[in-house]
Amino acid sequence: MEYAGNLFVVAAPSGAGKSSLVKALLELDARLAVSVSHTTRAPRGQEQHGREYWFVDNPTFDAMVARGDFYEWAQVHGNRYGTSRQAIEARLQAGEDVVLEIDFQGALQIKQLFAQAVLIFILPPSWEELRQRLQRRGEDSPEVIEQRMANARVEVAQARQFDYIVVNALFETALFDLKTIVHAQRLKYLAQRRSRPAVFGALQLN
Repeated sequence: MEYAGNLFVVAAPSGAGKSSLVKALLELDARLAVSVSHTTRAPRGQEQHGREYWFVDNPTFDAMVARGDFYEWAQVHGNRYGTSRQAIEARLQAGEDVVLEIDFQGALQIKQLFAQAVLIFILPPSWEELRQRLQRRGEDSPEVIEQRMANARVEVAQARQFDYIVVNALFETALFDLKTIVHAQRLKYLAQRRSRPAVFGALQLN
């Protein structure tokens, strides 16, 4: 099924700056809406229920999986994350552009369900810089950081399966690249046909 809106899926290893980039992008682009994922992990820092994530317990997550409430779900760093089917469909049908922040497993699942989805992978400039960013966050023990670094090598190896790559060496440059991808997608033929059916109909364009 084709939807009027565009679906952007952003993935990255922990510490690459995905959340900060998406947050900045949303502040600059009023046409973008974020789909808030569900997770079984506990909130970190200033995170709020319904803003960064819907924080649910394992039984609630199990029930949602059983009902088919998720387009995709995956286990990441020992916790589960899922993308709500209803939230995405309603927004795309309304012509909104939706951005998802999920791990690479979920991104590849979404691509199989939505051929029009645009997959974007955020890379760190180097392994050493990624380690330093994880350490500067001050949220994880050395053991957790080592696990995140090991997971990152698996995640980064999947970048070749994504449509676009953004290297987050300088935040402002990475944000510009992300904005450019979104704008370019909106100008593609099929995206314009979906969002401007009256124009295409008047010009007799299929």
